[in-house]
Amino acid sequence: MVPDWLSTLVTHAAQTPVPPVMRPPASGAGRPAAVLLLFGDGPDGPDVLLIQRSSRGRRHAGQPAFPGGGVDPEDGGPVAAALREAQEETGLDPSGVEVVGTMPELYVWRSDNRVTPVIAWWHTPCAVHAAAPDEVEAVERVPIAELADPANRLKLRHPSGYCGPAFRVRGLLVWGFTAGILDNVLRWSGFERPWDHERVEDLPPDVLNLAARG
Repeated sequence: MVPDWLSTLVTHAAQTPVPPVMRPPASGAGRPAAVLLLFGDGPDGPDVLLIQRSSRGRRHAGQPAFPGGGVDPEDGGPVAAALREAQEETGLDPSGVEVVGTMPELYVWRSDNRVTPVIAWWHTPCAVHAAAPDEVEAVERVPIAELADPANRLKLRHPSGYCGPAFRVRGLLVWGFTAGILDNVLRWSGFERPWDHERVEDLPPDVLNLAARG
C-alpha cells in the first residue's frame, strides 16, 4: 500500500507551479527525458534510490542523481523510460514498482533535456547495484531521515553566484537538479525539519571540474 506521505507528495507535486527558470521552452526545444523517484521502506525507514554517475561519463560526470535518461521512441512515454533506465542502471525489477504519479516536465538547460520526474513506490524491493559500470559508479538507498537531518543540509554556491540546496549523505554530495527535487520532496511530504539556510559553501573544485565536462 502506498503510504499517506507519498500520496501527499504526489498531490503537491501536481499542483505546484514550475519555476520560470525550469519551464520547458515554448518552442518545444529539448530532448524528452525522465528520472525515477523510487521510494521504499528500507532498514532505516522510508528511503529513496539514488545513483552516482560515472566520473568517466560525458554528462553530469560523478554526480549523484536519480536513475533515468532519454525517452526513446519505443518507450511510449516518460514512465516506461524511467523504469527502463532504472532497470538498466541498477538492475531494478520493475514488477516490484508501482508508479503513483509524475511531476510536471522540467527543463534542464545545461543538458537541453525536458525531464519528467516519475514518482513510484517500491512495494517489493530487490537487490540493486551498479548494473552499467560505464554509466554508474554506485547505487544507494538513502533514508529520508538522513536527507531531512539538519546536519546534512547546506547550500552550495556556484562560481556564477547561484546558490542551491545540497545534501551530504552516505558519502555523497547531492546538489544541482537532484538536490532541488529532494528539497521539494521533503517539503511536500512533511518530512522537512528546520535547518540553517545560512550555511553556504562554495562548490568544491573537484566537483566543479567534473560538472564543467558536460
